[in-house]
Amino acid sequence: MSAEAKRKATSVLARRLGVLLGAVGIAAPLAIAAGGTAQAATPACTTRTGPYQKNVEKFLGRPVDGRQSEADCRAIQNYQTKNGISPNIGYAGPVTWAAMQAETTRRDPNAAGKCPVNKGRIACVDLTRQISWIQDGKSVKFGPVPVRTGRDGYATRTGAKKIYWRSIDHWSTLYNVRMPYAQFFDGGQAFHAIGGSVWSPPGSHGCVNMRTGDAKKYWSMLHNGDNVFVYGRKPGT
Repeated sequence: MSAEAKRKATSVLARRLGVLLGAVGIAAPLAIAAGGTAQAATPACTTRTGPYQKNVEKFLGRPVDGRQSEADCRAIQNYQTKNGISPNIGYAGPVTWAAMQAETTRRDPNAAGKCPVNKGRIACVDLTRQISWIQDGKSVKFGPVPVRTGRDGYATRTGAKKIYWRSIDHWSTLYNVRMPYAQFFDGGQAFHAIGGSVWSPPGSHGCVNMRTGDAKKYWSMLHNGDNVFVYGRKPGT
């Protein structure tokens, strides 16, 4: 190839490279900008008034009028998002109210005296409020924590019971699911951890579902022969 031909070929290549780089230089900032501003969409706020509207409004320090407003919904939605309640659409339903009750009863969950105080160490389960705690006499040793008990048709059975079998990495052959930190107290019903939210409906098949950290704490504090007392009635069962 002659020197002139080489010069022309180099010039053509340079022009093509310049066009290519120019196109990339324009496209890249657009792509970065698009990626940098992309955010997960926040669910739309519901306009529906929930069955626990007044209770939730009072808990959140909102004006208590029992009517859903945009400000009410945003406040409820923020609480749901913070506590992992789904769907977080700002609806004042039983799941959200149960979570709030668990907070309000933290200091004295047995104020009504429904769980026995003469049994020594005992794990109490209140189906109505969907909470559980461990006490020794009148002294609360852990909790209360939110739980998810049996759904309609699979109610967690009430009454005085005892832990009779523990299995730290249990596998349910009946439901084909892991049940970590399982502590059985009534037939196939047990305290155990779940991977999902303890506030998700409709409920368990009778077990007392717990967050992993809470189930692990129960495992460390309870032993075979320890007392369990289940009382109340889960809403909707």
